[in-house]
Amino acid sequence: MKHLYKLAFLTSIFFANTLHAQSLAPLTVEKIMRDPKTWIGTSPSDITWADDSKTVYFNWNPDKNPSDSLYAYSLASKKISKVAPADRRRMTGKNGIYNRSHSMRLYEKNGDLFIVNYKDFAIRQLTNTTERETNPAFSLNESAVIFERGNNLFSITLASGLISQFTDFKTGTKKQDGKPGEQEKFLKADQLSMFQVLKERKNKKDDGKKITDADKPARPKEIYLGEKNVSNQQLSPDGHYVTYRLTQADKSAKSTIVPNYVTESGFTEDIPARTKVGAPESESELWVYDVRKDTARKVATETIPGIYDKPDYLKDYPKQDSAGKKKERKVIFHGPFWSDNGQNAVVVIRSLDSKDRWIMSFDPATLSLRLLDRQRDEAWIGGPGVGGYPHSAGETGWLDDQTIYFQSEVTGYSHLYAFNITSGKKTALTSGRFEVQNVVLSKDKKNFYLITNEVHPGEQHVYRMPVTGGIRTRLTHTPGAHEMTLSPDEKNIAIRFSKSNAPWELYLLDNASVKNTQPVQLTRSVSPEFLSYPWREAKVVTIKATDGQPIYARVYEPKQSNGKAVIFVHGAGYLQNAHKWWSQYFREYMFHNLLTDKGYTVLDMDYRASSGYGRDWRTGIYRFMGGKDLTDHTDGAQWLVKTYGVDPKKIGIYGGSYGGFITLMALFTTPDVFTAGAALRPVTDWAAYNQSYTANILNEPQADSLAYRKSSPIYHAAGLKNNLLICHGMVDVNVHYQDVVRLAQRLIELGKNNWELASYPMEDHGFVEASSWTDEYKRILKLFEEKL
Repeated sequence: MKHLYKLAFLTSIFFANTLHAQSLAPLTVEKIMRDPKTWIGTSPSDITWADDSKTVYFNWNPDKNPSDSLYAYSLASKKISKVAPADRRRMTGKNGIYNRSHSMRLYEKNGDLFIVNYKDFAIRQLTNTTERETNPAFSLNESAVIFERGNNLFSITLASGLISQFTDFKTGTKKQDGKPGEQEKFLKADQLSMFQVLKERKNKKDDGKKITDADKPARPKEIYLGEKNVSNQQLSPDGHYVTYRLTQADKSAKSTIVPNYVTESGFTEDIPARTKVGAPESESELWVYDVRKDTARKVATETIPGIYDKPDYLKDYPKQDSAGKKKERKVIFHGPFWSDNGQNAVVVIRSLDSKDRWIMSFDPATLSLRLLDRQRDEAWIGGPGVGGYPHSAGETGWLDDQTIYFQSEVTGYSHLYAFNITSGKKTALTSGRFEVQNVVLSKDKKNFYLITNEVHPGEQHVYRMPVTGGIRTRLTHTPGAHEMTLSPDEKNIAIRFSKSNAPWELYLLDNASVKNTQPVQLTRSVSPEFLSYPWREAKVVTIKATDGQPIYARVYEPKQSNGKAVIFVHGAGYLQNAHKWWSQYFREYMFHNLLTDKGYTVLDMDYRASSGYGRDWRTGIYRFMGGKDLTDHTDGAQWLVKTYGVDPKKIGIYGGSYGGFITLMALFTTPDVFTAGAALRPVTDWAAYNQSYTANILNEPQADSLAYRKSSPIYHAAGLKNNLLICHGMVDVNVHYQDVVRLAQRLIELGKNNWELASYPMEDHGFVEASSWTDEYKRILKLFEEKL
């Protein structure tokens, strides 16, 4: 009896401790900054379908293991099971390319090529080599597979297994045989004229070589690349031409290094890192190799309409604007993209200054280009389905042998267009004050499956629309965001869905039913401990900016205000966070709940340059980062005072990366608005950041120094009056630790004493260790608690 009592007592303690551990409230920094997979749960990701459309595969981690595992949902049994390693190894590879009838799928797996036949789902392995075969495609008549191996293009005939080589690219330069001088020429001629035996032997050798050469099979021309790299090799459908891109890096471009201090070796080790904006860029060219003529020619660009156009910003620099003769801008070619019948090809051409995108028809026989569509933007080309950088082709494909489709921001919002290359007719398939976020073409090319934000900028829903445009059938309805993966037979859609206070889960939507059915939830990933706290659905509001534009924002309202407010600034610039789905800033979301519990009002704004709101919003920071994107936040501060009665002397601001940059600009240039700020991994000088992102917005520093001076916090550091916390990882290969070291020296020289720098020796741009997250957010909370 005594032992039973003791057992009951210990059991009650165990259950009490378990319940206590699973009760999250009250929130603390230590609780919410733990490793999320150990206490929140892991959402399903990387969704794919089995070729027979009977199973959905996804990565998941319901057991809180160190890493995710592959799971499968069976449509037949309606059960989820973990995929055994042996079964995983036998699975077909992901993605790949279909033949025209969608009866076969060609894919690469572990560097080898395979075909799955959809008649019986039998798998045929085409290669088994130590070299890697990549980028497979069907030939026009589907009797062969074209692929890359090393730098070269090959084909394998499906009936016989014969492998043929189409290109012979070689690195370096061809060694030239030494040419004889005049003396050697004279002696050789004299010898042959003097000795009959020598002459006869030479003639026999020459005749034999002619016979041997005639017996040799045809081989592709040796093409020496020199110091250039070859990429994007493609065989034309008729097999007559190989198109390829040659790129040459500028060796004068200096790369940065990131010192790593805490290492296994005990020595400081250098991490090679990127170049800085304005460094000389790689140049690329499109070439065509004529297989029959055994010749290679470069595609000229001087006839591209507008290739000599100068950007408008040069008008601020009269000497540059008028300097020298017209100069051809550098471009990069994407494609060609061939029609199904192999008769027509288009290329997408992007200027490296990001001001132009051309879609042009292309004839490899004549190397001629004909303009189909040109989009010009004096800021920079970008937007969903368009691509924000020159190295992106954007959404492009063929509806039939005469009609291409693509996305463009020409109306101010990214929409879908069709263009008939014969008639020249361009048709807008979607229109309105919303964006098309994602496009999938059905296998019969009769319908598009789209994700748009037309219901609300903070919601993303799936639609089905005829390829001719017109009425879109809405397939999802619950507020939040939906990601779709269409089954191969297109009868079902795997949906990843989340709400603002609930992480992503996997759902199944019946696409074959004529009824407007709701998706069925398949996974439940979050832990009881996470669910024990009533996470807030932040109120989505609009705030009127100084220039009259509506700013979408999320506000967290406390039950009883303490008169204080915190504004969070999301990172990346071109990113959306004032929406109705689970934020990638989930730690910050939980921190905002903690602040709200303490009585703070928290505001999270989709300031100028955020995604989801069209071209003008996206480019609102052109040539002045820290301009409208900052005034949006000062407008938000005024709105908090007016709407919620917040004390104007008790408003803080914080954010990471771009959010850290805005925090610095806020404290340096609007010091009377924000009493305290935490700048996490901030850019302090845009001239020290990378080319692809920065040059779009500010051009290059040597060409547009005015934009960099206005936009870089280090030039405005003298304006610091209030309290600043800076946190930065020391092995950050994105925004380098050097940025804050330079700013620290500037603040020291300016005699500022109301700032501090917290350094994290083992963290990159995105922190990994829970201890680092905890330390950082304890410092942020302390800053707001003490200084507001």
